[in-house]
Amino acid sequence: MHSLYFDGASRGNPGPAGAGGVIYDAQQKIVDTYAINLGVTTNNVAEYGGLLAGLNRCHELNIKELQVYGDSKLIINQVNGKWKVRNEKLKGIYEQVKKVKEFFTTISFEHVYRKDNKEADKMANVGVDGHY
Repeated sequence: MHSLYFDGASRGNPGPAGAGGVIYDAQQKIVDTYAINLGVTTNNVAEYGGLLAGLNRCHELNIKELQVYGDSKLIINQVNGKWKVRNEKLKGIYEQVKKVKEFFTTISFEHVYRKDNKEADKMANVGVDGHY
């Protein structure tokens, strides 16, 4: 099964923001990385941006079974249906995530601590800096 580690970053919240992530194969070898500049937005929007971009990239790579890891408890608990999405800006991105989830035959979402998400964090900061 493939793994997706995603992250988002905003310097200032809201501030200059980026999203990024790393996709691994079953042997934990890097399949792909991505970094996106999001302009000025909040950290939560950036986190969702990292997730959505990663899911779309996995879809493009025709990955069907996926374990997703992120260090945002908010995002993980919302996509797992444990917490409601109350913020209007996040609702639209959340709905896009729900649609993309349907592509996968197996998908799960798990929270990881920031220390275990360093590569995705690095890519999100590359996105903020716009040097990808």
